[in-house]
Formats: sequence, C-alpha cells, structure tokens
Amino acid sequence: VQLQASGGGLAQAGGSLSLNCTASGMRFSPHSMGWFRQAPGKPREVVAALTREGFRTYSDSVKGRATIDRGATTNTVHLQVNSLNSEDTGVYYCKVSQIRNIKLNHPRDAWGQGTQVTVSS
Repeated sequence: VQLQASGGGLAQAGGSLSLNCTASGMRFSPHSMGWFRQAPGKPREVVAALTREGFRTYSDSVKGRATIDRGATTNTVHLQVNSLNSEDTGVYYCKVSQIRNIKLNHPRDAWGQGTQVTVSS
C-alpha cells in the first residue's frame, strides 16, 4: 500500500490549506481515512477522520474550520482547513486504516510520507 500526499507548504495566517491523499495498492477499500498533525516538540495527533460510512470527526483545534471529504475515488481523501493560525503549523500525515477508529493501530494501517505546513503571520 502506498499513500501519496499533496498540498501543504507555506500559508498565510487567516488563509486556507488544502491537502489530498491517494492510496494505491489496497486490496480492500479502507474503513477510515484521516489526517494527523505533528507540531514541533509535540506528539502526533489526529486532525480529521472520515469513515467509509461517511462519519466525520475533527479535533477541537480545527472544529468549525476544517472539512474532510472523499475525493474522486474511494481511496482519496481531501482536507481543507480555513482561518489558519500558527497552531496549524506542523507535518501532516495521511493515514488509512481497516478499522473504524483511526486513532487505534492495525497491522494493515498505512501512513503517507508527511507534508510540511507552515503558517506565517
């Protein structure tokens, strides 16, 4: 399984970021897909997740500012975060899982390579 993430980079405070992740090589469609963020000196945390049933969850830090959706295919997930602030800075990782709760680890989980997002004021 390979995950290809795109988007990220340098963004202005108050602006928006858009991230895409496409999974390939999967025998079965993932049960959940999501994005994690790791800020400098902090543990990796889930930002947003989407199950195959369409159930969405967001961290408190982005709730009301973020939208996670499937892309053109069932193995693609898109994240948009608006009204950016410095707390949104970090490395964003895409994850796909064969279980509903993406916070838990499963042997067939797959992670993307990470994409840096830096919010400047």
